[in-house]
Amino acid sequence: MKQNFTPILLGSDINVYGMARSFNEAYGISVKALADSQLAATRYSKIVSVELHHGFSEDPTFIEVMREQMKIYQDHEEPVILISCGDGYSELLAKHKEELQRVFVVPYVDYDLLQKLISKENFYQIAEECGLPYPKTKIVTMADYKAENYLELPFGYPLELKPEDPVSWLDVQFEGRKKAFTIHNETELRDIVTKIYENGYQEDLILQDFIPGDDSYMRVLNAYVDKEHHIKMMCMGHPLLEDPTPQSIGNYMAILPDYDEKLYEQVESFLEKINYTGMANFDIKYDTRDGKYKFFEINLRQGRSSFYVTLNGYNLAKWYVDDYVYDSLNDKEPVYGNKLKSKHKLWLGIPVNVFKQYAVDNEAKRMAEELIHEGRYGTTVFYDQDRNFKRWLLLKYMFHNYKGRYQKYYQENKGQFF
Repeated sequence: MKQNFTPILLGSDINVYGMARSFNEAYGISVKALADSQLAATRYSKIVSVELHHGFSEDPTFIEVMREQMKIYQDHEEPVILISCGDGYSELLAKHKEELQRVFVVPYVDYDLLQKLISKENFYQIAEECGLPYPKTKIVTMADYKAENYLELPFGYPLELKPEDPVSWLDVQFEGRKKAFTIHNETELRDIVTKIYENGYQEDLILQDFIPGDDSYMRVLNAYVDKEHHIKMMCMGHPLLEDPTPQSIGNYMAILPDYDEKLYEQVESFLEKINYTGMANFDIKYDTRDGKYKFFEINLRQGRSSFYVTLNGYNLAKWYVDDYVYDSLNDKEPVYGNKLKSKHKLWLGIPVNVFKQYAVDNEAKRMAEELIHEGRYGTTVFYDQDRNFKRWLLLKYMFHNYKGRYQKYYQENKGQFF
């Protein structure tokens, strides 16, 4: 097929590689990525070339670089599609959408909606209005911290503590810093909140009722909403194991396809009601106490582990191209994943033996092991069409390191799930 479009990816992580591989599988092309730094997942690749610009992940460098890109592509006849592979890039694309779309296709929500959705506080308010279940939540402000009234809780321990603003959280560093914390008593809560605010974080914090259950109680859902704000694809996954590393807690390491029509209907109603545009990614957990799925957040992009969608036959790249290049989604009914287990493939971000050793033994794990036995599994980064010795060696080393991570951190974090 003649290439009559140009994708540009933003970032250089495993999410970028998953999107580059999706484009390569669907159209046989290699793509360009713009990034702040070079990460391992895209190094030594033939299917994605990373162009580095120091400071690109923030303004003013981001928009300065993009204005130079606009000059390069201003006379380009074919559509040039910008695809974010990180929260910060989604925010920057929305912020500069009006200017950028003079030259590029920018398949993202407008900035005012983005600001509401990336704020967990505002997301829960919108979820409340739209009937989307979420965990009981208390917001902690800097003023609450100084007055110490954050210790008065509407629910008991354990509880989850996470930053309300994940982008500014990236700049906060201290010993014991994690992506999210499980707090078991008031002493822990006081200690962690103090460290957070004394080390430069100024935004709100989220305290949430802890939903019991191990990693396999989680669900992930990716959706694509076309330029007319209509749902065209939803694909649900059942994570079986997460990364236990403090900086990466919550990153999925094994995903089995799943299907739940009621959940799909809830998400479709929510996204269409708020006039969403583009790819969305939801983190969800099943609450055995009331039998409901609770929504933690929405990411305004495909998730880092979302290659499970492409792996299971719903190529992530094709939705953008069919929507903005071929304009062929108008009359298509939404696709709701695949409920035929005979068609399912397991996605892994870790070695098979790590999965077998650490995933909780249950029916879903046994189903995953059956898929492994049948050879019906895959990864994002090991791709037969992108093989060379340097890349193979790097990725083998990267995967091997997960053995040490789980040995060091898994038992430490295991108790927080129950």
